[in-house]
Amino acid sequence: MRLDKFLKISRLIKRRTVANEACDAGRVTINGKPAKASATVKVGDVIEIGFGGKSVKVEVLDIAETVRKDEAKELIKYL
Repeated sequence: MRLDKFLKISRLIKRRTVANEACDAGRVTINGKPAKASATVKVGDVIEIGFGGKSVKVEVLDIAETVRKDEAKELIKYL
C-alpha cells in the first residue's frame, strides 16, 4: 500500500493531500530513510513523522484497504 494512503487510513494524518505534502517536505521516514508518498508500506516497517518540534514513531502491524475509525488504532503500534 502507498505510504500516503496508509497514513490516512491509519488516522496518523487526517487527509491524503496533507500526507503527500509531509512526504514531499521530507518529514516522513520509513525504517530511517526519507520516503516519498508513493513508497510501499509493509507489515513490520517503522514509520517516523516529524510534526514541528515533535516526532511520532510507529510500527506497522497490519495493512487494510478500509477500516472503521475505532479499528484504525489496531493497524499501528506506537514506539
